[in-house]
Amino acid sequence: MLDSDLARIYGVETKMLNRAVKRNLSRFPDDFMFQLTAQEWETLKYQIGTSTPLEAQSASSNWGGRRTLPYVFTEHGAVMLASVLNSQQAIAASIEVVRVFIKLRELLSENKILEKKIQELEDKFDYKIEDIYKAIRYLMTTNSHITTAKKGVK
Repeated sequence: MLDSDLARIYGVETKMLNRAVKRNLSRFPDDFMFQLTAQEWETLKYQIGTSTPLEAQSASSNWGGRRTLPYVFTEHGAVMLASVLNSQQAIAASIEVVRVFIKLRELLSENKILEKKIQELEDKFDYKIEDIYKAIRYLMTTNSHITTAKKGVK
């Protein structure tokens, strides 16, 4: 999740969240948090519909806008933020974040199980399905010959 999204969830400003993280960098190893590259950020902004480039945001005015590349937090980093921010809203929100990540993991697991079952069925019945396709093709060509012949008879 982006730092700005987590800041909104935890009820703090993004700059305050990032300051708290920088004061506690030892709690955020690379598998908990990383910073997007300029190219990744531009691609992400394009996907989410934000059109103002980072440079233009920082140079255009003294009010608002992102001046640094965003940080991205994994589920572990999002949970660690609650201990760094240490507010009741942050703690409550981190519990919800954990629940969301658990649900995502369950959905991915269910999809993998379903994918495996489909593959097993394809492996088991592939030759039968191919026979069905051949029969349908045969019937279609045979049927078209019959239809053509009937038209000639009229």
